[in-house]
Amino acid sequence: MPPSVSILLPVLNEADFLDPCLASLTAQDYQGSIEIVVADGGSTDGTRERLEELHRLGRVVLVDNPDRRQWAGLNRSAEVASGEILVRVDGHSTYEPDYVGSSVAALSESAATAVGGRMIPESDNPIGKAISSAMASPWAVGPARYRHQTHRSEVDTVYLGAFRADDFTRLGGYRDLPGVAEDTDLYYRWRKQGASIVLDPAIRSRYRPRDSWGDLARQYYLYGWGKADMVYANHELPSWRPLAPLALVVGLIGGGVLAGFLMWWPLLSLVAAWAAVLGWVALAAGEGLIHRLRTGLATATMQLAFGAGLLGGLLRGPGPRRHLRG
Repeated sequence: MPPSVSILLPVLNEADFLDPCLASLTAQDYQGSIEIVVADGGSTDGTRERLEELHRLGRVVLVDNPDRRQWAGLNRSAEVASGEILVRVDGHSTYEPDYVGSSVAALSESAATAVGGRMIPESDNPIGKAISSAMASPWAVGPARYRHQTHRSEVDTVYLGAFRADDFTRLGGYRDLPGVAEDTDLYYRWRKQGASIVLDPAIRSRYRPRDSWGDLARQYYLYGWGKADMVYANHELPSWRPLAPLALVVGLIGGGVLAGFLMWWPLLSLVAAWAAVLGWVALAAGEGLIHRLRTGLATATMQLAFGAGLLGGLLRGPGPRRHLRG
């Protein structure tokens, strides 16, 4: 008998994405039992009303998430979940019919503590398409293997993920990180205990990126802020990848200061090197000049926003993250 599965979905104002997401989840071809547990953080755009309707029809289990944060919604969903396997999903993604089945199979075959697939961005919006192209380039967002890898292997983190409910409970669930690093932190803590995290490209989903420059900047600023939370919570970075955008922002600030003293060459050298990277990513995007320019702008926005978020979070100090140590 296949193990039972609970799908955990935290949402907040996801009216534009909710129905495609849930349609892909209810179309899973998994042979075991599945329940979809949705934690709503107080949506005001019609998401809540839609979820209440689906709850009345018995299609989802609906729980309240008064904290409004993803980590809290995931923990509240897990508290009421009845499945042996927990599959963490996101409202901005849709999932292949074998997503759950592939996740359960990878857990069984690999003996990993957690498994996940790649993040594959797709959009039909011009800005979203450019962001998708930037996300597909390691020169834009770094060499994280959940963005590019095509074979199963052990990694440091995965996109979303699936894991056994007992293991999740023993670890203590997701932690209260004010940024958005709850997934990376979860897998970091497991790896520190000797557990393995496995990426399997057979676990397939499609992620819909933001479709405005402001939303993209806010998203990546929070990503950087979340990495600073992890530094103060764990006293180390989970990887060296975040240092590149941090160095870019610090270099631009430092170069600007030196330029005030008529020392222009450090700033000009850094800008020239950065422009070369942006140009490389843009040229690789194809699809015409406008799309390439948008891709370069998306890359610059993600790198600057992430670096600024990480710098701001580090300068802010540990604050409430002290209680997370250990």
